[in-house]
Amino acid sequence: MSGTVGDFFVERLHAWGVRRIYGYPGDGINGVLGALNRAKGKIEFIQVRHEEMAAFMAAAHAKFTGEIGVCLSTGGPGASHLITGLYDAKMDHVPVLAITGQAARTSRGAHYQQELNLDRMFADVADYVQEASVPSQLRHMVDRGMRTAIANNGIAVLILPNDLQELPWEDPPHSHGSVMSGIGYTKPRVVAYDEDLRRAADVLNAGSKVAILVGAGALGASAEVTAVAARLGAGVAKALLGKAVLPDDLRWVTGSIGILGTEPSYDMMMHCDTLLMIGTGFPYAEFLPKEGQARAVQIDIDPSMLSIRYPAEVNLHGDAAETLRALLPLLQQNGDASWRERIAGNMEKWWKTLEERAMQPANPVNPQRVVWELSPRLPDRAIVSSDSGSCANWFARDLRIREGQMCSLSGGLASMGAAVPYAIAAKFAHPDRPVIALVGDGAMQMNNMAELITVSKYWQRWADPRWIVCVFNNQDLNQVTWEQRVMEGDPKFAASQDLPDVPYHRFAELIGLKGIFCDRADGVAAAWEEALAADRPVVLEFKTDPEVPPLPSHITFKDAKNLMSSMLQGDPDRAKSLIGAARQVLSAILPGNKK
Repeated sequence: MSGTVGDFFVERLHAWGVRRIYGYPGDGINGVLGALNRAKGKIEFIQVRHEEMAAFMAAAHAKFTGEIGVCLSTGGPGASHLITGLYDAKMDHVPVLAITGQAARTSRGAHYQQELNLDRMFADVADYVQEASVPSQLRHMVDRGMRTAIANNGIAVLILPNDLQELPWEDPPHSHGSVMSGIGYTKPRVVAYDEDLRRAADVLNAGSKVAILVGAGALGASAEVTAVAARLGAGVAKALLGKAVLPDDLRWVTGSIGILGTEPSYDMMMHCDTLLMIGTGFPYAEFLPKEGQARAVQIDIDPSMLSIRYPAEVNLHGDAAETLRALLPLLQQNGDASWRERIAGNMEKWWKTLEERAMQPANPVNPQRVVWELSPRLPDRAIVSSDSGSCANWFARDLRIREGQMCSLSGGLASMGAAVPYAIAAKFAHPDRPVIALVGDGAMQMNNMAELITVSKYWQRWADPRWIVCVFNNQDLNQVTWEQRVMEGDPKFAASQDLPDVPYHRFAELIGLKGIFCDRADGVAAAWEEALAADRPVVLEFKTDPEVPPLPSHITFKDAKNLMSSMLQGDPDRAKSLIGAARQVLSAILPGNKK
């Protein structure tokens, strides 16, 4: 082809199926931006407010579409800004391609302006990272980078010196030293050998109290998980990234597990005799069976994730859906319904407990009620993102996902500031679906307010205007405040935890969005209904009580002792904190309670 290196680069990305790039411009990447302009819309460029947000959006695009996400920056500080979002994608095992500029080749090694050794900087986060030096090199860099990222569910970084981007394109010569690469990759069918499947079936068939734990790796295997669970008479708990694998209205689904999880999930894990883990890297050993209590089988497409959370007797390297389909005929029907009935009974009580907690009085609004009232009003096919922090607790426990809905958040990295860029990417990927982001005020102040400007810039091209960011304004970095109290036994450190009060809903109005403010418990439901009926994106701000504790469902005596210690040391909000904790979960560890 004729044209510049930048033109070839854009055409090659398009041939690989790239249709959208999230990024921010700079002179280090101008040659590619010019080529994108000349391509006349073949690849859509979404201008964000910050490169970190572009990388988060690329990760979210991969999560919500199954395609590779693509982000772009200039060199120097633009490239370094991408790192956090790329680590989010790496830790959650989704494919992302990052494109960055670089100082001119003639100035490399001269401590030139914005000249960083980007290949070294990206070496840990990326499965493939390469800086181009001649035009013909770019063909195999694109091909190998794309194929590596897609195949490994990992990160590829392509670094393009700015002077190289403007050179005339040259095909690789048919000569010694040239590399002639090609386009295309389809993931294979990966499933374990029959012998290993039979060994796994023997373990599972021998169990009478089978627990299943699903993660993001099971998102494409909902029907298969349901069939296997029915055959084994098993209950299913969901790691946070696997929240959308199964709907929460199934009686044998115990919801989330772990620090943000449910009491029935904890009970199931503590009393099961067999554990089947599917596509999950859930990290917290204290919420899994004690070693030796349960025989275990694990399925994962990434062999490096096998048997690193719980010692599995049989490790099956394979795709979740393919492996479960192959395993199902080998499984015997469990005719004893008592284990599932125990789980279902626990869940019936748990939903009542959550409702009681959500309806407890608070000053002014109970944050649990915000999400509890959203659940029955959540539209079909809605997509929900959550930030890290205390709002993730209510997302994990109080949000009841239905079939056909999607949700995600920054899982392994647990980064603040991901919810709004996730929601933006979800809306670009699925412009006809309602999208809701649950965000704390800390994340809004950190970087999410700026991305509301991105929403203001683009929202009128979306087929369905329903895009809502729900802000929990409690003027506290709440999750860490309670971690200080419960995990460390320290009082709240106001200098690090207190946040300024910001009128987020009014900021939305300033930039042409709709703002709604609610500081009354009896107004929560109506506020959601108003937001969902709006003709434009909404910032829905709730003034929530920071003394409603985001504590684990299972509270140990040590946790309670640490909390009391923090109060005795002079916590500035000790009276309100004790009242809030007593109303929520501390009754579970008081003398005479058998839980």
